[in-house]
Amino acid sequence: MSTLKERLRSDLTSALRARDELRLSTLRLAVAAVKDAEVAGDAARELDDAEVEKILAREVRKRREAAEAFAGAGRAEQASRENAEGDVLAGYLPSQLGDEELAAIVDSVLADLGLSGPKAMGPVMKATQARVAGRADGRRVSDLVRARLTGGG
Repeated sequence: MSTLKERLRSDLTSALRARDELRLSTLRLAVAAVKDAEVAGDAARELDDAEVEKILAREVRKRREAAEAFAGAGRAEQASRENAEGDVLAGYLPSQLGDEELAAIVDSVLADLGLSGPKAMGPVMKATQARVAGRADGRRVSDLVRARLTGGG
């Protein structure tokens, strides 16, 4: 079984052979981001799949934010390119949870911890993020947890 990093490199080579410019440039940036993370800090180290997924999720989020900024500035072509790059990278991440699945996880965490009120946000978020494990955007999780804790959801 190959690692996510190996899959990225293999797909990069395939994109190069296929002359798929969008996929090629996107995967080059993703592989570079992974490499940068590996050599950051005191000593170089090999990242596991979970760490690579976090990097890819961050890169997808950057693309989505850039697309929103370009769209807001009336630059539809650049926004479209950023969204396409985000879609390429999102294909390497675990499938995202639906609203019902996410709500069920949050409700389960709340029942397990027995907490309520806005002051419980931190512990509930920590436990929920552990169960969600990258399958939902942090903002979505935060909004739902906040709504549940304040009685709005």
